[in-house]
Amino acid sequence: MKLVRGLFDFYINSSMHVAFAVLCLSLVTQNQLHLEVGFLFNWFLFFGTITGYNFVKYASLAGLHHRNLTDKLKIIQAFSFLCFLILLIILFQFEFQFYIYCIPLVLLTLFYALPVMPQKRNLRHIPTLKIFIIAAVWSGVTTYLPVVYKEAVWDWDVTLILVQRFLFVLALIIPFEIRDVKYDSELLGTLPQLLGIKKTKLFGLALLAICVTLEFFKVSITPYLSVVHNLIIGLTGLAILRALKNQSTYYASFFIEGIPILWYLFVLIFSQFPI
Repeated sequence: MKLVRGLFDFYINSSMHVAFAVLCLSLVTQNQLHLEVGFLFNWFLFFGTITGYNFVKYASLAGLHHRNLTDKLKIIQAFSFLCFLILLIILFQFEFQFYIYCIPLVLLTLFYALPVMPQKRNLRHIPTLKIFIIAAVWSGVTTYLPVVYKEAVWDWDVTLILVQRFLFVLALIIPFEIRDVKYDSELLGTLPQLLGIKKTKLFGLALLAICVTLEFFKVSITPYLSVVHNLIIGLTGLAILRALKNQSTYYASFFIEGIPILWYLFVLIFSQFPI
């Protein structure tokens, strides 16, 4: 049992779970827009997410405590480096133009983690800005990148899906913000600190309501995908309502983070019985 718990914790802490979430959210987009990007691009998203997330989470920690790293962190470092090498191999398969498309998202990630601002601050420490950067990167990776990679036409529906992704990820982050309110510095100005937990939840529900509303403005609608979309939105709303400051260990890091994975699984299931 201890071994299983250790492997599960490694799965969470190594960012594999969040990488699957990002990949599945992109796969949902690919289904909605009928994009066939291929396995290479999807592996790029998976290993790129692990590399990026672990860089943001562990780079400063490793830099400060490199001589006293725990065995678990050393394993995550080695795993992250392996993922980075695989990512480099994949990147060599892409055309140069794709690197240009990636620059805005890479810069956002770097500026989020590195102390590039005065007083050795990064974007993460600008009050209230953190969740908007995360939502921008997630929506960019899961919607913008698949479209530009396939050089597909950027039409009205793509714009709506991009906005929906941004709002959905913002809402998805709220349980994490509520969980961290006990630990976050007041200087961060997180939504629960500024609005209180109740109003933050209402803000999240409002974001989800906009997502549902935007679904009716799409030019091309696949009925079963819209049904699944609204089902996931409802599930996310319920997850926000149930979020507490004193959450179970895996409520946010596994169950909330796993909602995009569930979304894609629902897409696969409902596609067998299209409405």
